[in-house]
Amino acid sequence: MTTSNCVFCKIPREDTDGQMIYRDERVYVINDITPRAPVHLLIIPFQHLASLAYVGPGQIPIMGQIFVVAEEMARRQGVTISGYRLVMNQGPDSGQVIEHAHMHLLGGKTLPALG
Repeated sequence: MTTSNCVFCKIPREDTDGQMIYRDERVYVINDITPRAPVHLLIIPFQHLASLAYVGPGQIPIMGQIFVVAEEMARRQGVTISGYRLVMNQGPDSGQVIEHAHMHLLGGKTLPALG
């Protein structure tokens, strides 16, 4: 997939309806269009990385920023104390649908245990 065809690469270029609820120099945040919890945000790097398989030492600042922004969004959404889940899917067997690395932040209710 080229970056011109990637939906997550298009959003920052074409955000005319204000989808982005946060942005900085490395990442942006949107609400998931099919939420699995009352709070379901996507934290997405501007740099196109098809999956975690493309993350290397050069992307450490981006990956670190994803986690920093996740905590900030959790605070803003009021789920820091009650708890939230961070998920990054890798590849088709994980359920990754969009070939652009991103993190899900889910919270606002008791989530099923993963183990």
